[in-house]
Amino acid sequence: MTQRRIGALVALAAALCLATPAAAKFDPAGTAFGFHLRTRWGQRIDGTFPQYSGEVRRLAEDQRQVHLMLDADAVQLAGSDRYTRMARGPTFFDAARHPQITFVSEPFPVALLARGGALRGTLTLRGVSRAEAFEVLPAPCGRPGHDCDVIAHGSVRRDHYGLDGLQTLLGNRVHFSLRVRLADDS
Repeated sequence: MTQRRIGALVALAAALCLATPAAAKFDPAGTAFGFHLRTRWGQRIDGTFPQYSGEVRRLAEDQRQVHLMLDADAVQLAGSDRYTRMARGPTFFDAARHPQITFVSEPFPVALLARGGALRGTLTLRGVSRAEAFEVLPAPCGRPGHDCDVIAHGSVRRDHYGLDGLQTLLGNRVHFSLRVRLADDS
């Protein structure tokens, strides 16, 4: 191969690397993060995290990593200002001391977003970091996150994170749900 062809191939590879973004940001118009709890007598209490930041980082050609930060200070519980204040308060998320909930996934193959499966990583909640997994549902399109939502869900034990307030009223599981779209300019 001539020097000229090698130079052209190097330039093409560099252009492809620059054209592929290092990170795809979450699209606020199509992304939602929620959770629900059950009371001891079976009533479901729904909540949302309306303020968040996150991205899917490109680590290698076929490897990605999710970085997510939810604002505990903005958490909302459906239909109740009182429950919202309690959720933000010291007996639950303790948003004054721990304003963010974070999840950083382990590196995963990009194909996971299409076929579905366990997305493992580290969840930090109330200053406690633990390994957790969220189940990504199989995507019904060719470009998950762009042409269709990436949907995942999972649950954690409240007592693992010091969310021990209101034990007589609430069950021990917090069930998270995630619906993610990626910004088109990513």
